[in-house]
Order: sequence, then structure tokens, then C-alpha cells
Amino acid sequence: MIRIALAAAQHINRDIPHNLAQMERFMRRAAAQHADLICFGEAFLQGFECLCWDYETDRKMAIPTTGDVFSRICLLCDEIGIDALFGFIEREGDMLYSSAALIAGGRLHQLYRRISHGWKEYWHTDEHYCEGRDVPVFFYREKRFALALCGDLWDMPERFALGEDVLLWPVHISYTQEEWDAGEGLEYAKQAQLACKTTLMVNNIASGDAYGGAFLFENGQIAASLSMEKEDLLIIDI
Repeated sequence: MIRIALAAAQHINRDIPHNLAQMERFMRRAAAQHADLICFGEAFLQGFECLCWDYETDRKMAIPTTGDVFSRICLLCDEIGIDALFGFIEREGDMLYSSAALIAGGRLHQLYRRISHGWKEYWHTDEHYCEGRDVPVFFYREKRFALALCGDLWDMPERFALGEDVLLWPVHISYTQEEWDAGEGLEYAKQAQLACKTTLMVNNIASGDAYGGAFLFENGQIAASLSMEKEDLLIIDI
């Protein structure tokens, strides 16, 4: 059994120290509930609206998978005794990506780059703002996992129908609780079913832009959920 904590947590755009502190706070809460893994939303580390589409400015906001910030997160995971999945704006050389990293055992275990272009204002960007190409299946604690970021599962659901046990789906979406309950939630559950029968989705909280929530989708239905508009953890045993 794997115990996974989905963290519906508030982030602040362009404030990495605050968002790191949020990660640590929720990691400690999840570890106290014996979670093996905690998951945060898309681009949580810098904030989903952290970019301004001026490359020289944006490259300073993006971070590589080496360096002080990643080292700090790896050390936190090791100290607290929990693995962590989080979205971030990645810089590799001159290229920028919306990516997700899984830190397991105190080191980078899996890196995924969003394959759909909805993370950026692509009518303003140039060749430096890139999408990934690969959708790997990887093993984590003896189960087969895959990763999708937000619009990936809407634009190319067939790319994620890989026979994995669990799909992890960090997002940044702006539905209110009322909109979600009125039908949007079920649409997301049905979309997830096109890829994997068991999908875990976690959303950010950002003032006036994203309202949080976390969900377990199974067989096209919402099997477990966390109410929107409040910070909390949803604990799922897989």
C-alpha cells in the first residue's frame, strides 16, 4: 500500500521562499499522517502566474533541477521522511518548461515536462518556451505511475493510456465549488477515465485565480474529494 497526500495549498506568484515554506508545512503535516508521498499542483514552486513572457526576466524565475532550490527540497524530504511531487517552471540551458518533479529517497526520481502548450501565452512566446515530448511510465514503490500536467489530459488523453496503475495529475484550474458540483467535476472524472482508471488530481489555491480542491477519480467517478477554497490534505491509500 502507498499512502499519498494531495495538498490543496496556497501559493504566491514569484515568491519561492513562501512557496517553499508552504511545501515544508504541508510535508510535515502529511508525514504526521504517515503519508509516503505528498503532491502539489502545477507550477506550485514559483506560482502558476509567475511568468511575464519576457524571456530575460522569465529565465531568472525558472530554476534548473540542480542548484540550491532543488537541493533544499531534497534535504527537506530526507529530513522529514517523505517523498514529494511538485510542479515548477524549469530551466534547462536556454529552454523553459512547465515541469513536475518527483523527489524520492532524497533525490530526483522522475522529471516530467508538460506536453500541451496551454501553460504559456504562446502568441507572445518564442522558441525558448518549450513542451516536453515523452510520457514515461515509471515505478514508484512497486506500482506503475504516469504524470500529466493540467491541459495534457484534455489535449492528448490517448498519450496517457499506458496501462499504469495510477496517474498523478497536478493542475491549476479556476472552477468554484458551485461550478464543480454543477457538472465540471464529473467532466474531469470522465476525462481522466480515458487515460487511467485511477487518477489523483490536485489543484493550487491562488487568490482570485485557482480555488484548490483534490480528487480521486476512479472509473469515471469522483471516489474521494477535498472541498475547494480551503487549504487541506486529501489522504489516499493506493
